[in-house]
Amino acid sequence: MLPTTQNEGWGFWGNLGGYASVAWPLAMTAITDATGESAEDVRTFLDSRFGRHFADSVHDALYQDSLGDQGCNMPQAIAKAVAQWMSWKIGRTAHGHYGIPIGMPHLSGFVIHCNIHQD
Repeated sequence: MLPTTQNEGWGFWGNLGGYASVAWPLAMTAITDATGESAEDVRTFLDSRFGRHFADSVHDALYQDSLGDQGCNMPQAIAKAVAQWMSWKIGRTAHGHYGIPIGMPHLSGFVIHCNIHQD
């Protein structure tokens, strides 16, 4: 069983509003599979401000991409957001601010970062 959100008002869940109950298990599974991190660590990420930013990527894919193409359905939007975040690499700025190793996939780095620095 996947862990449920502990932050319904903010993070990924709060940003997706009415879509959250459908998107949550899809995102949990996709991010866990992509990063190899535990479901609990992924929940911590999704409940964080970085989870809110990840939800922005999902919104972008749902509605319209930068080329003006028609949006995706929820499973496609989650997959697109995961692929995008895994393709981005940690650079000097993120390394300096968060201590995440340069070159690490953005998604993996922030899932790990959120687990280490959870409140």
